[in-house]
Amino acid sequence: MRKPELAPLKLSNPLHLLALGFGSGLSPIMPGTMGTLAAIPLYLLIQGLAAPWYILLLVVGFLVGIPICNAATRAIGRHDHGAIVWDEIIGFGITMFAAPSGVGWIVAGFVLFRFFDIVKPWPISWCDKRVSGGFGIMIDDVIAGVFALVGMQLLAQFW
Repeated sequence: MRKPELAPLKLSNPLHLLALGFGSGLSPIMPGTMGTLAAIPLYLLIQGLAAPWYILLLVVGFLVGIPICNAATRAIGRHDHGAIVWDEIIGFGITMFAAPSGVGWIVAGFVLFRFFDIVKPWPISWCDKRVSGGFGIMIDDVIAGVFALVGMQLLAQFW
């Protein structure tokens, strides 16, 4: 059952559909984790792209994420509601940039990204508390994705 505060969000609205991670953010438990799970098939679609195209898709995803997240926030009147998971999708995409192939690496990226997104070490926590709007929703997950990307590359280098 959908939370009453989410009633204004309509999956028929393309902005809301994306903000909610194709509905994954509506999960009553761990919507951020469900949003990250929803990012895996999208990652599988783009993992073989050349680096410039992969980066371009992430940049476009980030830039369109700002109005996407703003639209969802305006609809429900609450900043960075847990159901808004487009930021997790982009953060996971960042995590997986240049990752080795294989299920184990997807699991490692998932765990690393969720760790940094949940624990929010500085500067992620600073951005989460002080930067508002769609940009604020997006930027803390971008930084978490960068932290997890560094972790992935270190694992790949030394594993």
